[in-house]
Amino acid sequence: MGSLISASIDLSKIDKAKITEGKNGAKYYNILISVNDEKNQFGQDVSIYENQSKEDRDGGVKKNYLGNGKTIWAGQVLKKQTSAPVENTPYNNDDLPF
Repeated sequence: MGSLISASIDLSKIDKAKITEGKNGAKYYNILISVNDEKNQFGQDVSIYENQSKEDRDGGVKKNYLGNGKTIWAGQVLKKQTSAPVENTPYNNDDLPF
């Protein structure tokens, strides 16, 4: 597991015209989440923006800021196994009741 993030979005900042509908009728709003290396004075390291099209990014359109948050748990990254793998042997336990 990588990280757990707690965040809030200001719903009044959502551009309702950018809500899309899926084939099953579900509604989606695409966002961009940025996790910073350092926390601000409030302990926050996450910023949430409305997702931009390539045209908007290339045109220099300012990102629509929606909210913020903080990483509340970060797991350890597992290192690649360097020793020889253990052979899988069949498990045989006759003590099982079934």
